[in-house]
Amino acid sequence: MDLLLATLTQYGPAFVFGVVLVQQLGAPIPVYPVLVVAGALAARGQMSLAPLFGLAMLATLLADHLWYWAGQRLGRRVLRLLCTISLTPDSCVRQTESIFTRCGPPSLMVAKFVPGFASVATALSGALRIPRGSFLLFDAIGAALWLGVGLALGWVFASAIETALGTVAELGRFGLALLLVALAAFVAAKWWQRHQFQVQLRGERITVADLAGRIDQGEPTVLLDVQTASALPHDRIPGALQMQGQALPPVFDTMARDTLVVVYCACPNEASAVQVATRLRRKGFKRVLPLLGGVDAWAEAGRPLER
Repeated sequence: MDLLLATLTQYGPAFVFGVVLVQQLGAPIPVYPVLVVAGALAARGQMSLAPLFGLAMLATLLADHLWYWAGQRLGRRVLRLLCTISLTPDSCVRQTESIFTRCGPPSLMVAKFVPGFASVATALSGALRIPRGSFLLFDAIGAALWLGVGLALGWVFASAIETALGTVAELGRFGLALLLVALAAFVAAKWWQRHQFQVQLRGERITVADLAGRIDQGEPTVLLDVQTASALPHDRIPGALQMQGQALPPVFDTMARDTLVVVYCACPNEASAVQVATRLRRKGFKRVLPLLGGVDAWAEAGRPLER
């Protein structure tokens, strides 16, 4: 804590600029404690609020514009990268696409307050070819709100923050140990959540060759496409049913529970397909398999697709 205070006092807005930029580019570092402490120092006259807010805004908009550019140039490839490094690899992107379908660019005004949403939302804006002017307007409003809340909390509760920092300093090594234990507990909880998700992904799959053979032989097979509709244009396997948000197609209410259902998506580890397959098994379906490699593997095998 002393190091944070000393660094903020010495480097001020430049340090805040660096922390915000790195965090907005995707590094899992907590930026709000820095903003709150910086706001408290500004309230005590030890920092100037205007350059502090200005440089933090610049860092945020710079990082967001880089994600926008990456989405514009790379499309779904940058979204797959975000899926890969996310705690729940595909659900973050799928949920963001769904929100964008309903709300459009104004959702950027609250994106930074939703964990896992901000980077995906900015990259998706570029992939969807949202006009740059609209993107910059709503993204700037969202950045100003996000940064303003953090700095305002520090400004308003400056005396309480000073007392808390003093208490931590008085506790010395014991206070540091408490902070480290809290950090370790947070990391352990995240690790366990990731572990549970990885266990869920280890189920049986069906290969493209096996699925193609069954279809070619006329074996009754229901295909379920769980890619988000009406967001990014995507290819699907001919004849596949389409998920509508989180709702299963109505035909599943009357479908025989021993029907072979193949669920596919376009995401690392078939994450969305596995989650929907788990839902179907809980509804009593006995033969539900995610497609190994998803729609991309189907395309690479030269099998037909429709837009």
